[in-house]
Amino acid sequence: MPYIHTVPYDDSDGMLRREYDSAIQRAGKVFNIVGIQSLHPRVMRASIALYQTLMMGEGALPRWTRELLAVVVSRTNGCHY
Repeated sequence: MPYIHTVPYDDSDGMLRREYDSAIQRAGKVFNIVGIQSLHPRVMRASIALYQTLMMGEGALPRWTRELLAVVVSRTNGCHY
C-alpha cells in the first residue's frame, strides 16, 4: 500500500485548517479523500467545490441518480469511496 504524506488536523493552520473545519462541519470528520490533498489546500478547496457543484448543483439528473452513478463507478473501480 502506498503512503501519502498528509498534514494532520492538529498541525494544520490557515486555509488548510479552515478547509478541515469545513469538512468536519459537513461530514463529521475529514475523510481520507480530502486529507490526501492537505499539502495543497487551494487544490483541496477547488476539488471540494467541483464535487459540490457536480453532486448538488442544478442539472438534468436528480442528486440520488448522481450518487448512484458515483457508487457504481467506485464499485467498478474497486474503490470504497
